[in-house]
Amino acid sequence: MARHAALFITHRGERHQQTALGGAPPELAVTMRRSPGKDEILALLPGQEFLITERTGEIDADIIRAGKDLRLIQRLGSQTYDIDLAAARAAGVPVCFQPVAGCIAVAEHMLLQMLATAKRLRETMAIAEAAENGGRAPGKCDEDYFAYNWANVIDLRGLWQSTVGILGMGEIGMELARRLQGFGCTVLYHRRHPMPPAAERELNVKYAERDALLAQSDFVCMLLPYFPETAQSLDEAFFARMKPGACFVSCGGSGVVAEAALAEAVRTGHLFGVAADTYSWEPIRPDDPLLILARGSRANVILTPHVAAGGGTEHIEARARSGDYANLMRLLRGEALLGRVA
Repeated sequence: MARHAALFITHRGERHQQTALGGAPPELAVTMRRSPGKDEILALLPGQEFLITERTGEIDADIIRAGKDLRLIQRLGSQTYDIDLAAARAAGVPVCFQPVAGCIAVAEHMLLQMLATAKRLRETMAIAEAAENGGRAPGKCDEDYFAYNWANVIDLRGLWQSTVGILGMGEIGMELARRLQGFGCTVLYHRRHPMPPAAERELNVKYAERDALLAQSDFVCMLLPYFPETAQSLDEAFFARMKPGACFVSCGGSGVVAEAALAEAVRTGHLFGVAADTYSWEPIRPDDPLLILARGSRANVILTPHVAAGGGTEHIEARARSGDYANLMRLLRGEALLGRVA
């Protein structure tokens, strides 16, 4: 069986690469490269029928012209602003995008984190589960009687019209920004390179320097990836720069946050609440400072066991990644492409 050549470029690590390769159909011969430079891409393109790009680098006119054998450029994710669509049209190469289910799941989880901390969900659930009555005898409810906030919980907040700061504005951050539009939030973001103005307008977001973002945000959403240089980088000084009374929610790389500093910022009242899904040690250790804080009081701490992207075995994950190649197979079968933008 003849196999069709596909170049797959990604910024993600070895584990993710192997999972993606495991989902490739047998009809494809996939060459994967992590964060290749432009010269490497140009050297690899001859003979490639497909170019899959997963949130890494610009696909400019030079690259498109060099891909003389290309039949499709497939973006994994929703951002296509860094692909030269005009050059692709001129070359007759279709360009498609495909939302990433895992990124959408993490964005949804981060919404859950923000709402849960704003509403003091852990504390209010504990009150209800313990049947604490606040000194009031239960009465049967009807249209004229109900015991609103019978435990006198104070300082419950909302997400509507809040200022939300996103650290690490990649695919997940963009999906989160889309979901925040219905809440009327002011959304700030910080990353190494600001997005083009047209992309900012589409997402209704505004670039901010990191310190300005921390000082203004009611919710700081941590989506930074782990690199050796970012390990434990969100420390005491970082949390001290956050707006007093803000919430910190994290679905970013495991090992980026110094949990002891974060726990102290909540314990002292500098931060209103925290929600985390990733940790410096996983599974979470019994002596994790956030876990100790959550167990020892009704602190506004929401902890989940690294489940934001969904659950499953590596086999199931690889099967899910087969969707990365769905449009390639549609083209080979002569079917209409999905998510086409050029």
